[in-house]
Amino acid sequence: MRVALYQCLPRPLDVAGNLQRLSQIAQQNNNIDLLVLPEMFLTGYNIGAEAVARLAQTQDGEAAIKVAEVAKACNTAIIYGYPERDEHGDIYNSVQLIDANGQRLLNYRKTHLFSELDKNMFCPGPDAFPVIELNGWKLGMLICYDLEFPENARRLVLAGAELIVVPTANMEPFEFIADVTVRSRAFENQCYVAYANYCGHESKIRYCGLSSIAAPNGQQVALAERVEVLICATLDHQALIDAKAANDYLLDRRPELYRALCER
Repeated sequence: MRVALYQCLPRPLDVAGNLQRLSQIAQQNNNIDLLVLPEMFLTGYNIGAEAVARLAQTQDGEAAIKVAEVAKACNTAIIYGYPERDEHGDIYNSVQLIDANGQRLLNYRKTHLFSELDKNMFCPGPDAFPVIELNGWKLGMLICYDLEFPENARRLVLAGAELIVVPTANMEPFEFIADVTVRSRAFENQCYVAYANYCGHESKIRYCGLSSIAAPNGQQVALAERVEVLICATLDHQALIDAKAANDYLLDRRPELYRALCER
């Protein structure tokens, strides 16, 4: 499966403009199977609680319909970040996967909220970490700060995930996460991790870029610097097999030793 990450400048509050540039980037790169966009791509990330509430949409809202049209027209699955309003009016930091047929396959709500920035805008997501199949690959999703909790990636892999997709809005001075943590999660779970970040700045936030696709051996098979760019890599199932043949972390686990870690 050929995966592309669109590392872009944020375009805050411009839903129509963001949908338009999604359409353009998808049309210009129609040889990819999955296109991944950053966290809160639809509206921008650092936009404040009032704007989030005003721009939030349902999973099947107008934006989802337009993304589905692009996905179907370009024969490309798309993962995009957006503020989601549920049936009770609660608002989540969410990402949604729409396949190349325009079908909504998976919606994930950020479970671990970063600082007051997230907590002032969103409700924490529920205990829901689904794994689905896309183009012969088992895929799970996390959002930004979620990846910094190793339990999240491990539970997805234990559920069968071979690829973890992570739309993010990681900023300076946390380049370490983009450089080291992404590769560590791929290596220790022997899976692919695709980490799609912003570049540039949004209000007082300066994003660090460094989007990447890390292979099961911890190597970066695609890496961006700090400018707007589309990076691509072809995922290979053999890489999963080779990593486990060298050293199978899941087989060597001793879960009975870890139970106390979850006790408060």
